[in-house]
Amino acid sequence: MERRVFGVETEFGLAHHGQGRRGLAPDEAARYLFRPVIDWGRSSNVFIPNGSRLYLDVGSHPEYATAECDDLLDLIASDRAGELIMHDLGQRAEAAMGADGLPGSVYLLKNNIDSQGNSYGSHENYLIPRTTHFRRLSTVLLPFLVTRQIIAGAGRIVPATEDAPAHYAFSQRADHMWEGISSATTRSRPIINTRDEPHADASVHRRLHVIVGDSNMSETTQLVRFGATDLVLRMIEAGQPLGDHELENPISAIRHISHDLSGRATVRTRDGKRVTAVDVQAALLEKARRFVARHGAHHDRVEQVLDLWGRAVEAVATGDHSLIDREIDWAIKKRLIDEVAARSGLDLGAPRLDQIDFAYHDIHPERGLFHLLVRRGRAERLLDDARLRRAITDPPATTRAVVRGRFLSAARAHGVGHTVDWVHHKLVDRPLEAVMVKDPFVTEDPRIETLLARLGGELLELNPAEREAQSVPLALSERYVRTQPAAPPEPPLV
Repeated sequence: MERRVFGVETEFGLAHHGQGRRGLAPDEAARYLFRPVIDWGRSSNVFIPNGSRLYLDVGSHPEYATAECDDLLDLIASDRAGELIMHDLGQRAEAAMGADGLPGSVYLLKNNIDSQGNSYGSHENYLIPRTTHFRRLSTVLLPFLVTRQIIAGAGRIVPATEDAPAHYAFSQRADHMWEGISSATTRSRPIINTRDEPHADASVHRRLHVIVGDSNMSETTQLVRFGATDLVLRMIEAGQPLGDHELENPISAIRHISHDLSGRATVRTRDGKRVTAVDVQAALLEKARRFVARHGAHHDRVEQVLDLWGRAVEAVATGDHSLIDREIDWAIKKRLIDEVAARSGLDLGAPRLDQIDFAYHDIHPERGLFHLLVRRGRAERLLDDARLRRAITDPPATTRAVVRGRFLSAARAHGVGHTVDWVHHKLVDRPLEAVMVKDPFVTEDPRIETLLARLGGELLELNPAEREAQSVPLALSERYVRTQPAAPPEPPLV
């Protein structure tokens, strides 16, 4: 099967809790957070040597967009590297605030909704063939994305209203979607964004921009989220008949499904049938299994994706969440909340449980509850720490991100002004020699080598320590790790 490039953009929640005084407003905290970024790149919107992009988005949300990847584990590693980078920036901001007489704690949350009900996103990008019929793609893909929350949602406690008590829902983003398909991103959030910016040869590729996804803490949840979506796209591109699941009202359906953990909530299709999320996901899963059996696995994690996809559907259908409560975010977090509620005699509307809901998404490796669950063996991992440390500085080796990373590192090593984006590579003093790299699958480009070689002498091959010194952050080096204070004893599981 053809290779695919994909990436994910993650917006982080940011808060500062002051000691003995009110914490800083998000925009002030964001300025502290991005001081090292601006010092490093003279901008709050930079590409970094691992090929990824780091920037402040609308509403002072720090955002990290992974490098383009053609391997699921590379994608997950690149995304997790973003967490480590943000955490280091948070630690630096906390220290700088303290030095300015503003002691307190900086919190960075990889979630999608704050305590005031504001939502921020986790957007997926899939490079698809220009020949893909977009109407057919959206007809099949929308029902899949509307129901995908039962296999990849982050879960949340929904506060009580006049009409309903507090309850647990599959998704954080479902209640904040307003259109099925649209060119908007913030004014009226669609499930699929139609803005066509392939960052590649537009005659060959187009970009599918999916806005509906929840941010995931769990690597195994990410695997099924991206892996199942990739399989559905491949079936659509191959012309595989996938049945008619087109929904009459996708926005009503996504909300209705999110708020019913039994999986029995029915929604209406355009032809008048009533279906559940389990019906749609089970049908597409069976098609995917047959597709893989006929065409073969296109990567070595396909069977793991199918297995986890199947167990998640079964868990919802049967109510036996233990099938996935170490691997799927909504189930991992629900198990923890249920245990604390039962032990303490709390209703779901209790403030303490809201705190647990938010603390699950705290990216701080010692403080965050998801990370504590991992250390306790109650949540699975796919990647080891060494691979995550490499992903902070090293771009994926099988896409053009490696060209971008090499250009950035070499230009900085020579001390020359430069600009890059997903496609363009330019030295400030040689604007007419800018190089466009449109093919996302190339891993070297003689034009880049020639351009940099003209700076004088041979290109510098940076050793790991030098690459570390050019990265954002400057964390996780051996020096940094050795000089950290000993970790305090772990608190009891809340």
